Amino acid sequence: MNTRLKIAIQKSGRLTEHSLELLHSCGLKYSRGKDQLMCYGENMPLDLLFVRDDDIPDLVQEDVCDLGLVGLNVIEEKRLAFGARGVAPLFEQVQTLDFGRCRLGIAVPDGFAWQDPGSLAGRRIATTYPNILNRWLAERGVRAEVVVLSGAVEIAPRLGRADVICDLISTGSTLAANHLREVETVMHSQAVLIRTPVPIPPEKQEWTRRLLMRIDGVEQVKGSKYIMLHVPRSALPQVAKLLPGSEAPTVIPLEGRGDRVAVHAVCRENVFWETLEQLKAVGASSVLVLPVEKMLA
Repeated sequence: MNTRLKIAIQKSGRLTEHSLELLHSCGLKYSRGKDQLMCYGENMPLDLLFVRDDDIPDLVQEDVCDLGLVGLNVIEEKRLAFGARGVAPLFEQVQTLDFGRCRLGIAVPDGFAWQDPGSLAGRRIATTYPNILNRWLAERGVRAEVVVLSGAVEIAPRLGRADVICDLISTGSTLAANHLREVETVMHSQAVLIRTPVPIPPEKQEWTRRLLMRIDGVEQVKGSKYIMLHVPRSALPQVAKLLPGSEAPTVIPLEGRGDRVAVHAVCRENVFWETLEQLKAVGASSVLVLPVEKMLA
């Protein structure tokens, strides 16, 4: 078992499915029962531990797990909590991942007279992120009472537990359902990959390197497209400008057509119909756009 990588991921929540999809895209095959809290990779020496998201930094900090997939908001809250206890946060953030985007924000009940952060002075603010909130308040010179709740923060004002809340916000639909409105952003968050501070044993290093390389390859092509087209050679400068977020395209002569070439390029931004229409206008034909699944630099 000591030769197998251990990765901690969220047991259930907004990051779970995306984390599993990322590992699947990296080639991991596994089977998991409905209530199984640990599963084993079938084609890699890699085990998954399904835990509460706020336990992931601790498991990586204590070298129980080699890697962890968790939200930046959880990492920052843990880092501040460790600092308050005089403990150095030892987990290392390896990579920011392109999912789990949200924000930690201040939301107030409908009818609350909000002008600026000073409106929170003397108020009770319910949150599950007291350290981040206290830092934010201190930076703005606002004195308020922070009420720590472990869940259901959005109903705290209706229960009389708090005047306003500080909670994670994605679409804002939960706020609207509870007659709250967002008025201030405390921090932006998304999923990150963290690793243990302890040197990984030699027998694990190669698979760690390969997994991190694969994750990087999957993340590089999120939203990218592979585009192929035929175009007059004279229009190449215009085509290069129209291809969104592309590096130097590959230009291939067409047999028997000295005036036209084939252009292949990876576009790191989405390719919209307007882009295709503009390419058509400069003489492009046989335009084909394909999704990119993986790429190694």
